[in-house]
Amino acid sequence: MRILVVKRDKLGDLLLTTPVLAHLAAALPEVELHLLANDYNAWVVAGNPALARVWVYPRVRHGGRVRLGAALAQVPLAWRLRRAGFDAAIAMGGEESPRAIRRAMASGARRVVAYASRPSRYGTRLTDPLPPPADGHEVARMMALLAPLGIAPPATIAPPVWTPPAATLARARGWLAERGLAPDGFVLLGLNARFACKQPEPAQVARWTSHFHAAWGLPTVLVWTPGRRDDPHYPGDDELAARVLAQPLPFVRTHVGSFDDTLGLAALARTTVVPDSGLMHFAAACPGGVLGLFADPAHAGAAARWAPLGPRAAFLEAPRAVAELTDAEVYAALAPLATVTGPVRILG
Repeated sequence: MRILVVKRDKLGDLLLTTPVLAHLAAALPEVELHLLANDYNAWVVAGNPALARVWVYPRVRHGGRVRLGAALAQVPLAWRLRRAGFDAAIAMGGEESPRAIRRAMASGARRVVAYASRPSRYGTRLTDPLPPPADGHEVARMMALLAPLGIAPPATIAPPVWTPPAATLARARGWLAERGLAPDGFVLLGLNARFACKQPEPAQVARWTSHFHAAWGLPTVLVWTPGRRDDPHYPGDDELAARVLAQPLPFVRTHVGSFDDTLGLAALARTTVVPDSGLMHFAAACPGGVLGLFADPAHAGAAARWAPLGPRAAFLEAPRAVAELTDAEVYAALAPLATVTGPVRILG
């Protein structure tokens, strides 16, 4: 049996798919599992043992521009996908995605599984529509898409799995050494978030980083997404970072680099504190774990759906803004992550 999983969205979303891929492969040992991703997110599943092949399509729109070459390149890719002869294609995601559904149908698979509120809009090629779920964690929602294939969800959902490349770890170790920092000897604190309500206030950052040093002897590495908050493609955090860094922060080092470099630091940190974001999910898959910050669940993504998963993953959720969280709440949630070490925690 040959199955195609279509996953076209963000990095953290694809990482959350890895438990579903593993469960599908275990439930159907004879399956040949393929995944269709784009040239932005495909690296997340490089080397995933559940996958026989990763198909990569170039994004037509990138940075606000239309890439004509990318559009033309998708024509032969679509032809090769149809020739692959898939028995089923799954538009993988926790809600309806018209673009993913159309890509799944275009694969020519005999069966197409997807969430769809009005299946008739897609025609008869959508053979196995399911009503979009109203609640549940994103991974549980995606697990439910396996039901038409006769696969029940697991009793316990395994956490996402990701292993940083050796080169990524080497760059992170070099960066730390240049600043006199040691692996497992710092807290990674991120400001990056799509929704400003999930970001800590500058005064909170100052108090928290002082506490990390006083209570646990840990300096802080501060990271953020470069750019302006009003960037139409992805909000940046430069304005907030400038306000944070205008304060005296004696125990803070700043890191401005690529997302890959930031992931290397997350892999080597004692633990990570970061708003709900792709970085949060990757940090949850790292040895140090993560404390994820959530706020305004009705409008900005609820922890009930997007909480980090993993043995060292925790979260706090404020009613309206992270600024409402007390320091005591943050320190209590972070203490188990900041004080536990072990001989096999550090990668590479």
